[in-house]
Amino acid sequence: MRRNHCDSRTHEFIRDLQPQLLLKMQFMLLFSRQGKLRLQKWYVPLCDKEKKKITRELVQTVLARKPKMCSFLEWRDLKIVYKRYASLYFCCAIEDQDNELITLEIIHRYVELLDKYFGSVCGLDIIFNFEKAYFILDEFLLGGEAQETSKKNVLKAIEQADLLQESQHEDWGGLANDEIL
Repeated sequence: MRRNHCDSRTHEFIRDLQPQLLLKMQFMLLFSRQGKLRLQKWYVPLCDKEKKKITRELVQTVLARKPKMCSFLEWRDLKIVYKRYASLYFCCAIEDQDNELITLEIIHRYVELLDKYFGSVCGLDIIFNFEKAYFILDEFLLGGEAQETSKKNVLKAIEQADLLQESQHEDWGGLANDEIL
């Protein structure tokens, strides 16, 4: 089947535009209004001491800002993009040339995914189901880059993983019960 000229030009345009749309996130932090870290995902290798220092610094900096201030700030050689949803702050570090608005959209998409999964996510959902919060993040972002932009596809993958986990749990439960008898 022959591709028409318009299709190839469109593909070339998208291919040329793609590097501008890619975003390499350095890390993502979720913390409460009280400064308690709820989730952290690092996409660059750092020692634990440096991670703790960065976390402490950023939590203090973001919490000290007034609510009406811009959600972007220059920090070291990075840009920090953050957004507060209810009692949680979602904070991401991106490189200087990366797009802050795309980062805000990524944060928002992650919150939407959490909301869909947990039904109006709150801090307690993250605390008691942190493995699920990490799993959702990993289905959406890989290596600091958005891998799947479709909420539907991400939620489908999560649902399939839940079903697999449930079936394995039932299988293991059945084996344990048989062994007892």
